[in-house]
Amino acid sequence: MSVKDLFDLSGTVAIVTGGSRGLGLEMAAALGEAGAAVAITARREQWLTTAAATLTAQGIDTLATACDVTQPAEVDATVAAVVERFGRLDILVNNAGVSWGEPVDTMPLEKWHAVVETNVTGCFLMARAAAKVMIRGGRGGAIVNIASIAGLVGTPSEVLDAVGYSASKGAVISMTRDLAVKWATHGIRVNAIAPGFFETRMTTGLLERGRTAIERSTPMGRIGRPGELQGAALFLASPASSYVTGQVLAVDGGATAW
Repeated sequence: MSVKDLFDLSGTVAIVTGGSRGLGLEMAAALGEAGAAVAITARREQWLTTAAATLTAQGIDTLATACDVTQPAEVDATVAAVVERFGRLDILVNNAGVSWGEPVDTMPLEKWHAVVETNVTGCFLMARAAAKVMIRGGRGGAIVNIASIAGLVGTPSEVLDAVGYSASKGAVISMTRDLAVKWATHGIRVNAIAPGFFETRMTTGLLERGRTAIERSTPMGRIGRPGELQGAALFLASPASSYVTGQVLAVDGGATAW
């Protein structure tokens, strides 16, 4: 197999949750450019139509479906729709996530629950539903969970004050390692990407307040740029990482290397 073939996803099918915009859409485009048919999901349909049109215009076979990843029935229906449309499922990118920024002592319990339900329970439900299809298909597969460096290290309040988000991403990392062990015998690889700070809708306010401090604490001296998660996602989804499972790849400009 040539090096180029190691990154070829022709004939495969991928789901990217939270794929209607931002980093999710970028990763969906990367998998599609490598040859995968791509299903994107989001809770709100308003961005899905535009995102699907963008991917289709790039020549990517695309399915867009609304899905709240915290709802088991919607998760199962989404996976079933993908299999019905494409006949298989090979890759899952668990990207859907939310956050709530507030000091620990005033953090509303309902916001804690909402963040954990989406980021942890949603990740689990999607992984479980996808793995069932992958196991039944007998071809194995790749699951890429999107964690965060906030799940690896503590963060000063002036940079990020979102304890529920940090805790949820730590849970995603632990779940990644455990599922990797449990599903390895089925040929399913489970890895995680831990991004540093990127400019997204979720980080707009945070970067307005703390960009200087973030850049100062990052060896490369900047936040992530558009497209800089695409290579990591493609690597972990493709045969190029066929002997990699249970790992966390930080894409953070060196922020966790201090």
